[in-house]
Amino acid sequence: MSLAHCRDLLAGADPDRLLATLPAPPAAQARLIPLYALNVEISRAAWASSQPLVAEMRLQWWRDVLEELGQGAPPRSGHPVLEACGFLSGDAPATALLDTLVEARRWDIWSEPFADEAALWAHLDATGGALMWLAARALGAPDSAEAAIRLYGAGTALASWLRAAPELVARGRHPLPDASPQGIAQLAKAGLARITSARARRNAVPATARPALLPGWQAAPLLRLAAREPDRVPGATLQLSEFARRGRLAWAATTGHW
Repeated sequence: MSLAHCRDLLAGADPDRLLATLPAPPAAQARLIPLYALNVEISRAAWASSQPLVAEMRLQWWRDVLEELGQGAPPRSGHPVLEACGFLSGDAPATALLDTLVEARRWDIWSEPFADEAALWAHLDATGGALMWLAARALGAPDSAEAAIRLYGAGTALASWLRAAPELVARGRHPLPDASPQGIAQLAKAGLARITSARARRNAVPATARPALLPGWQAAPLLRLAAREPDRVPGATLQLSEFARRGRLAWAATTGHW
Protein backbone atom coordinates (compact mmCIF):
# COMPACT_ATOMS: atom_id res chain seq x y z
CA MET A 1 0.00 0.00 0.00
CA SER A 2 2.81 2.45 0.87
CA LEU A 3 4.57 1.77 -2.43
CA ALA A 4 1.31 2.28 -4.32
CA HIS A 5 0.85 5.60 -2.53
CA CYS A 6 4.34 6.67 -3.60
CA ARG A 7 3.63 5.65 -7.18
CA ASP A 8 0.40 7.66 -7.21
CA LEU A 9 2.19 10.65 -5.71
CA LEU A 10 4.80 10.58 -8.46
CA ALA A 11 2.17 10.14 -11.15
CA GLY A 12 0.78 13.53 -10.23
CA ALA A 13 3.87 15.42 -9.11
CA ASP A 14 6.84 13.95 -11.03
CA PRO A 15 5.53 11.81 -13.91
CA ASP A 16 8.78 11.85 -15.89
CA ARG A 17 10.73 10.38 -13.00
CA LEU A 18 8.04 7.76 -12.48
CA LEU A 19 8.20 6.91 -16.17
CA ALA A 20 11.95 6.40 -15.83
CA THR A 21 11.40 3.78 -13.11
CA LEU A 22 9.16 1.55 -15.22
CA PRO A 23 11.97 -0.34 -17.02
CA ALA A 24 13.66 -1.11 -13.67
CA PRO A 25 13.29 -4.53 -12.00
CA PRO A 26 10.62 -4.65 -9.25
CA ALA A 27 13.24 -4.79 -6.50
CA ALA A 28 14.85 -1.61 -7.83
CA GLN A 29 11.46 0.09 -8.19
CA ALA A 30 10.75 -0.70 -4.53
CA ARG A 31 13.64 1.59 -3.61
CA LEU A 32 13.59 4.18 -6.37
CA ILE A 33 9.89 5.03 -6.21
CA PRO A 34 9.89 5.75 -2.43
CA LEU A 35 13.06 7.84 -2.72
CA TYR A 36 11.56 9.91 -5.52
CA ALA A 37 8.32 10.31 -3.58
CA LEU A 38 10.33 11.43 -0.57
CA ASN A 39 12.00 14.04 -2.77
CA VAL A 40 8.55 15.31 -3.80
CA GLU A 41 7.41 15.55 -0.19
CA ILE A 42 10.53 17.48 0.83
CA SER A 43 10.28 19.87 -2.11
CA ARG A 44 6.60 20.49 -1.34
CA ALA A 45 7.39 21.35 2.27
CA ALA A 46 9.27 24.46 1.18
CA TRP A 47 6.20 25.72 -0.69
CA ALA A 48 3.60 24.59 1.84
CA SER A 49 3.05 28.06 3.27
CA SER A 50 3.44 31.64 2.11
CA GLN A 51 4.90 32.36 5.53
CA PRO A 52 8.64 31.62 5.37
CA LEU A 53 8.93 30.67 9.03
CA VAL A 54 6.17 28.08 8.70
CA ALA A 55 7.90 26.59 5.67
CA GLU A 56 11.18 26.55 7.60
CA MET A 57 9.47 24.61 10.37
CA ARG A 58 8.18 22.06 7.88
CA LEU A 59 11.65 21.51 6.47
CA GLN A 60 13.04 21.21 9.99
CA TRP A 61 10.46 18.49 10.68
CA TRP A 62 11.90 16.54 7.77
CA ARG A 63 15.43 17.02 9.05
CA ASP A 64 14.42 15.70 12.47
CA VAL A 65 12.56 12.70 11.03
CA LEU A 66 15.44 11.78 8.73
CA GLU A 67 17.95 12.07 11.56
CA GLU A 68 15.86 9.62 13.60
CA LEU A 69 15.72 7.26 10.64
CA GLY A 70 19.48 7.42 10.14
CA GLN A 71 20.01 6.55 13.79
CA GLY A 72 18.06 3.33 13.32
CA ALA A 73 14.56 4.33 14.40
CA PRO A 74 11.72 2.77 12.41
CA PRO A 75 9.86 5.08 10.02
CA ARG A 76 7.14 7.10 11.68
CA SER A 77 3.88 5.23 11.23
CA GLY A 78 1.01 6.86 9.44
CA HIS A 79 3.19 8.48 6.80
CA PRO A 80 3.10 6.16 3.76
CA VAL A 81 6.16 7.67 2.07
CA LEU A 82 8.27 7.28 5.19
CA GLU A 83 6.94 3.77 5.69
CA ALA A 84 8.04 2.88 2.16
CA CYS A 85 11.50 4.26 2.95
CA GLY A 86 12.07 1.84 5.81
CA PHE A 87 15.17 0.50 4.03
CA LEU A 88 16.89 3.77 5.03
CA SER A 89 16.62 2.99 8.74
CA GLY A 90 20.12 2.88 10.21
CA ASP A 91 21.72 4.15 7.01
CA ALA A 92 23.26 7.33 8.39
CA PRO A 93 25.21 8.22 5.21
CA ALA A 94 21.99 8.08 3.18
CA THR A 95 20.03 10.23 5.58
CA ALA A 96 22.95 12.67 5.73
CA LEU A 97 22.65 13.03 1.96
CA LEU A 98 18.94 13.68 2.36
CA ASP A 99 19.70 16.27 5.00
CA THR A 100 21.79 18.26 2.52
CA LEU A 101 18.89 18.02 0.08
CA VAL A 102 16.47 19.37 2.70
CA GLU A 103 18.84 22.20 3.56
CA ALA A 104 19.16 23.13 -0.11
CA ARG A 105 15.38 23.39 -0.36
CA ARG A 106 15.50 26.43 1.91
CA TRP A 107 16.28 28.38 -1.28
CA ASP A 108 12.68 27.76 -2.36
CA ILE A 109 11.38 29.59 0.70
CA TRP A 110 13.17 32.87 0.22
CA SER A 111 13.54 35.10 -2.83
CA GLU A 112 17.29 35.68 -2.73
CA PRO A 113 19.00 35.20 -6.12
CA PHE A 114 22.02 32.98 -6.56
CA ALA A 115 25.22 34.93 -6.11
CA ASP A 116 26.72 33.45 -9.28
CA GLU A 117 26.71 30.39 -11.50
CA ALA A 118 28.83 28.44 -9.00
CA ALA A 119 26.12 28.95 -6.35
CA LEU A 120 23.50 27.57 -8.73
CA TRP A 121 25.64 24.53 -9.48
CA ALA A 122 26.11 23.92 -5.76
CA HIS A 123 22.32 23.94 -5.40
CA LEU A 124 21.83 21.55 -8.32
CA ASP A 125 24.42 19.16 -6.91
CA ALA A 126 22.82 19.26 -3.45
CA THR A 127 19.41 18.44 -4.93
CA GLY A 128 19.51 16.56 -8.23
CA GLY A 129 23.08 15.35 -7.85
CA ALA A 130 22.53 14.07 -4.31
CA LEU A 131 19.22 12.42 -5.21
CA MET A 132 20.70 10.54 -8.16
CA TRP A 133 23.66 9.39 -6.11
CA LEU A 134 21.35 8.31 -3.27
CA ALA A 135 19.23 6.33 -5.74
CA ALA A 136 22.27 4.68 -7.33
CA ARG A 137 23.76 3.92 -3.92
CA ALA A 138 20.48 2.24 -2.92
CA LEU A 139 20.94 -0.04 -5.94
CA GLY A 140 24.48 -1.00 -5.01
CA ALA A 141 26.67 1.64 -6.66
CA PRO A 142 30.13 1.78 -5.02
CA ASP A 143 31.64 4.96 -3.60
CA SER A 144 33.99 5.08 -6.59
CA ALA A 145 30.98 5.90 -8.79
CA GLU A 146 29.84 8.91 -6.76
CA ALA A 147 31.69 11.61 -8.71
CA ALA A 148 30.38 10.47 -12.09
CA ILE A 149 26.82 9.99 -10.87
CA ARG A 150 26.67 13.36 -9.14
CA LEU A 151 27.99 15.10 -12.25
CA TYR A 152 25.31 13.41 -14.30
CA GLY A 153 22.69 14.18 -11.68
CA ALA A 154 23.58 17.87 -11.59
CA GLY A 155 23.50 18.09 -15.39
CA THR A 156 20.13 16.35 -15.38
CA ALA A 157 18.89 18.71 -12.66
CA LEU A 158 19.86 21.71 -14.78
CA ALA A 159 17.66 20.54 -17.65
CA SER A 160 14.72 20.26 -15.25
CA TRP A 161 15.63 23.60 -13.67
CA LEU A 162 15.55 25.39 -17.01
CA ARG A 163 12.12 23.93 -17.72
CA ALA A 164 10.89 25.05 -14.30
CA ALA A 165 12.42 28.53 -14.53
CA PRO A 166 9.31 30.35 -15.85
CA GLU A 167 7.17 29.03 -12.99
CA LEU A 168 9.84 29.93 -10.44
CA VAL A 169 9.99 33.45 -11.84
CA ALA A 170 6.19 33.67 -11.63
CA ARG A 171 6.48 32.74 -7.95
CA GLY A 172 8.87 35.58 -7.31
CA ARG A 173 12.12 33.63 -7.38
CA HIS A 174 15.31 34.29 -9.33
CA PRO A 175 16.37 30.90 -10.68
CA LEU A 176 19.08 32.03 -13.12
CA PRO A 177 22.18 34.08 -12.27
CA ASP A 178 22.15 35.41 -15.84
CA ALA A 179 18.78 35.18 -17.57
CA SER A 180 19.98 36.70 -20.83
CA PRO A 181 19.98 34.45 -23.92
CA GLN A 182 23.78 34.38 -23.79
CA GLY A 183 23.75 33.47 -20.10
CA ILE A 184 21.23 30.66 -20.62
CA ALA A 185 23.18 29.26 -23.57
CA GLN A 186 26.41 29.32 -21.57
CA LEU A 187 24.74 27.57 -18.64
CA ALA A 188 23.29 24.89 -20.90
CA LYS A 189 26.73 24.25 -22.40
CA ALA A 190 28.18 23.92 -18.90
CA GLY A 191 25.52 21.32 -18.14
CA LEU A 192 26.39 19.40 -21.29
CA ALA A 193 30.04 19.45 -20.27
CA ARG A 194 29.14 17.84 -16.95
CA ILE A 195 27.12 15.14 -18.67
CA THR A 196 29.99 14.46 -21.08
CA SER A 197 32.44 14.22 -18.20
CA ALA A 198 30.13 11.82 -16.35
CA ARG A 199 29.72 9.62 -19.41
CA ALA A 200 33.49 9.36 -19.76
CA ARG A 201 33.42 7.55 -16.40
CA ARG A 202 30.50 5.29 -17.33
CA ASN A 203 32.40 2.12 -16.47
CA ALA A 204 32.45 3.13 -12.80
CA VAL A 205 28.69 2.54 -12.57
CA PRO A 206 27.62 -1.12 -12.23
CA ALA A 207 24.74 -2.40 -14.33
CA THR A 208 22.57 -2.92 -11.24
CA ALA A 209 22.68 0.84 -10.50
CA ARG A 210 21.92 2.07 -14.01
CA PRO A 211 18.15 2.37 -13.44
CA ALA A 212 18.96 5.23 -11.05
CA LEU A 213 20.39 7.20 -13.98
CA LEU A 214 17.41 6.76 -16.30
CA PRO A 215 15.77 10.03 -15.09
CA GLY A 216 18.47 11.79 -17.10
CA TRP A 217 17.26 10.37 -20.40
CA GLN A 218 16.06 13.76 -21.70
CA ALA A 219 18.76 15.97 -20.21
CA ALA A 220 21.35 16.14 -22.99
CA PRO A 221 18.93 16.87 -25.86
CA LEU A 222 17.10 19.45 -23.73
CA LEU A 223 20.36 21.20 -22.90
CA ARG A 224 21.44 21.16 -26.52
CA LEU A 225 18.11 22.73 -27.43
CA ALA A 226 18.55 25.39 -24.74
CA ALA A 227 22.06 26.15 -25.98
CA ARG A 228 20.79 26.59 -29.56
CA GLU A 229 17.53 28.33 -28.74
CA PRO A 230 17.83 29.93 -25.28
CA ASP A 231 14.63 31.91 -25.71
CA ARG A 232 12.74 28.64 -25.23
CA VAL A 233 13.55 28.83 -21.51
CA PRO A 234 11.65 32.03 -20.63
CA GLY A 235 9.07 31.10 -23.25
CA ALA A 236 8.33 27.82 -21.42
CA THR A 237 8.78 25.79 -24.63
CA LEU A 238 11.89 23.83 -23.68
CA GLN A 239 10.60 20.34 -24.39
CA LEU A 240 11.03 17.36 -26.69
CA SER A 241 8.34 15.81 -28.81
CA GLU A 242 6.48 12.90 -27.23
CA PHE A 243 7.96 10.59 -29.88
CA ALA A 244 11.51 11.72 -29.03
CA ARG A 245 10.90 11.42 -25.29
CA ARG A 246 9.55 7.89 -25.45
CA GLY A 247 12.11 6.79 -28.01
CA ARG A 248 15.07 8.03 -26.01
CA LEU A 249 13.82 6.40 -22.82
CA ALA A 250 13.29 3.08 -24.59
CA TRP A 251 16.79 3.26 -26.10
CA ALA A 252 18.41 4.12 -22.76
CA ALA A 253 16.53 1.38 -20.92
CA THR A 254 17.34 -1.23 -23.57
CA THR A 255 21.00 -0.42 -24.06
CA GLY A 256 21.89 0.67 -20.52
CA HIS A 257 23.62 3.73 -21.96
CA TRP A 258 23.10 7.01 -20.20
